[in-house]
Amino acid sequence: MKKILIANRGEIAVRIIRACNEMGIKAVAVYTDADRHALHVKKADEAYNIGPESVAGYLNVHRLVNLAVETGCDALHPGYGFLSENPLLASICRARRVKFIGPRSEVIRGMGDKTEARRSMIDAGIPVVPGSDGNLTSLQEASSVAERIGYPVMLKATSGGGGRGIRRCDTPEDLQRHFGRVVSEARKAFGTAEVFMEKAIVNPRHIELQVLADHHGNVIHLFERDCSIQRRHQKLVEIAPSPQLDDQTRARLGDYAIRAARAVGYTNAGTVEFLLDQNGEVYFMEMNTRLQVEHTVTEQITGIDIVQEQIRIADEHPLRHRQEDVVRRGFAMQFRINAEDPKNDFLPSFGQVTRYYAPGGPGVRTDGAIYTGYVIPPYYDSLCVKLTVWALNWEELIERSARALRDIGVAGVKTTIPYYQEILNTPGFRQARFDTGFVESHPELLNYSTHCPPQEVAAVIAASIAAHMGL
Repeated sequence: MKKILIANRGEIAVRIIRACNEMGIKAVAVYTDADRHALHVKKADEAYNIGPESVAGYLNVHRLVNLAVETGCDALHPGYGFLSENPLLASICRARRVKFIGPRSEVIRGMGDKTEARRSMIDAGIPVVPGSDGNLTSLQEASSVAERIGYPVMLKATSGGGGRGIRRCDTPEDLQRHFGRVVSEARKAFGTAEVFMEKAIVNPRHIELQVLADHHGNVIHLFERDCSIQRRHQKLVEIAPSPQLDDQTRARLGDYAIRAARAVGYTNAGTVEFLLDQNGEVYFMEMNTRLQVEHTVTEQITGIDIVQEQIRIADEHPLRHRQEDVVRRGFAMQFRINAEDPKNDFLPSFGQVTRYYAPGGPGVRTDGAIYTGYVIPPYYDSLCVKLTVWALNWEELIERSARALRDIGVAGVKTTIPYYQEILNTPGFRQARFDTGFVESHPELLNYSTHCPPQEVAAVIAASIAAHMGL
């Protein structure tokens, strides 16, 4: 491979560009008018405008593949989000002889259909959450399934993802009220009105395993990530490995993850997600057929560059690591620094970044796409920076993370930084006792002070003076 088109934007595009640079591969960026000043455009070897439509440009399958062909790219990397789990993109890449850095289109389609994914896992002997046998055809059928498996239940869009198209129903009245809404959300967000039902596992731990699989039959896992700290099914903090698992459960999950990948003929990097209930029972949740936002914590504890492995696998090289060679060392935690106001129901806070400075020191990594003076556009995800911190043990990780969150500076927009500082100060979190109900059960996390640090006040004053004088 000599040249790769990155069909994405923001921090993940910058991340892929860095991997390409280290491998001696040219990186081609794409951007819409709203992203003409974006960092990924500045860092790429080549960059091409794909039109004025801020979002639609990144979703135009044919235009992106045509551009890859026209610019002489050997491959296309979809990143995450946008078209990363679009089977049509993978199919067209194959037809145009552009290597798609991800699994085959058939696998993407099969795992994107949550009911088909459940059937595949059942056939592979992997436990799944009790639920409907397939898609629900009516409210009456939904009511019948709910009575059979017992409330509470979860209504889910069959083609859903990213926490959308999901409603918990605790009573028949909830089911009657939410069924039509989930169907409507599924149709609008994913283009299909298909929904299914699962038993709601109340306050589980959300554990996922990173897998790598090549075209030569080799499959390995890179241990687990704990994604239990989340809000409305959106992940906030990710940890690797989970400080809550014993070695026996960890080994069992690793076996399930490899078995799942083999069962569907998986290739490239993927993630198998599980729920662990209060009794320690394990249930398959879903399989994501792409690179995850939180892949950085896995890289920090294993030393394996997952993006470079993706590229090598797509180029049909065998895996460089055997399972027995993969060793985890220490703990890592990732914080999604979003331009959001937690005190205002996490409302996005778009605008100009008047000052940005990244933290440093041992074990501190930042993956971002902002810089001082950058204007965060209102059309995309609010993620500014991913702060990843590594330490030898859990206690040191907590303290180093607290220091890194104090060191990082993002002025001009509200961010989730102070919210994460409150999480780190919570006794249950410090003692590694948390589940997916953590955020909802700790409303006091929003009681942080909103005073502006002196250095940020000075920066705002300086920026105002410069703007007034036309500097």
